[in-house]
Amino acid sequence: MSWKAGIGSTSAWGEAAYRQWEVSEFMSQEISRSDEWLAWLASPPGRYVLAWQQQLYDQAVADLFGFYAVQICTPGLDCLRANRMPNRIGAWLAGEFEPPACAGREDAAPHLQRVVFDEFEELPFATQSIDLVALPQVLEFSRDPHRVLREVDRVLRPEGRLLVSGFNPVSLWGARQILMRPFDRPFLPREGQFIGVPRLRDWFKLLSFEAERGRFGCYAPPCRTERWLQRMSFMEKAGDRWWPICGAIYFVAAVKRVTGMRLVGPVWKTARARRLPIAVASPPRVPLHRQAPGRRPASHGTEPLWSAGAARRRRTAQDERGEYM
Repeated sequence: MSWKAGIGSTSAWGEAAYRQWEVSEFMSQEISRSDEWLAWLASPPGRYVLAWQQQLYDQAVADLFGFYAVQICTPGLDCLRANRMPNRIGAWLAGEFEPPACAGREDAAPHLQRVVFDEFEELPFATQSIDLVALPQVLEFSRDPHRVLREVDRVLRPEGRLLVSGFNPVSLWGARQILMRPFDRPFLPREGQFIGVPRLRDWFKLLSFEAERGRFGCYAPPCRTERWLQRMSFMEKAGDRWWPICGAIYFVAAVKRVTGMRLVGPVWKTARARRLPIAVASPPRVPLHRQAPGRRPASHGTEPLWSAGAARRRRTAQDERGEYM
């Protein structure tokens, strides 16, 4: 029986103690994950991945315009350096990564404004206030990646852009990570959870995102030394042609779509204008003595032909012509 099950029936003090222990365990895992991730990024395969991603982000953000762009920062990767928005923000996770400016580095990016937050799932930005969000390898190391996408959907404006990059499980790197994990020798950081592109597209459909384009890269085998990575550089062109979906890294660009609508108010019935009677001209009256012989006299006005007045006039006309019954 686990410790959590053992204290399940204890007092409120025991539950609070377990929560405190759970938080401390999570914080220790986060710190170790940060150290391992930083060490891997400084290694030859880490620099190889960062160089490929930097090239893709520079091409993607060059022609994106707006007012506010946000990057969830990854050490060694500046996703917004080729962008021309007036406000470019670098968001750093508190306790994990420190921005280069704080470390006193000379190559620190002066165009990025510093923002520190506690969790990937709770971004410190107003709703529909950001035009561009870059997530370089953020979903793999978050506790709830779908919630991260929901938070990005909240802060993005309609027609805002989302750029996501991460490790591809359908690759040589992903296969080695899965096969070597039981032997305690993973090639990538152990805490990372690979998210495939099909799953990412399904999450986009559940939210307001529409995937525009994607790209796979880093087709070299998982080598730990710079010498072997350079020897396998010929596989970049071969992999892009013969097995394009098996690159170690994927890059996906999406746009937030919001269905437009027009609010129509209640249509009130207006009182119809009162119709006035229209005068209709009646046919001119022809004297009876001028009518052609044998012609049936026309009715005058609205009087029917079989009325008593019409019969009397017919008899009078017959008497004048000398016609007798």
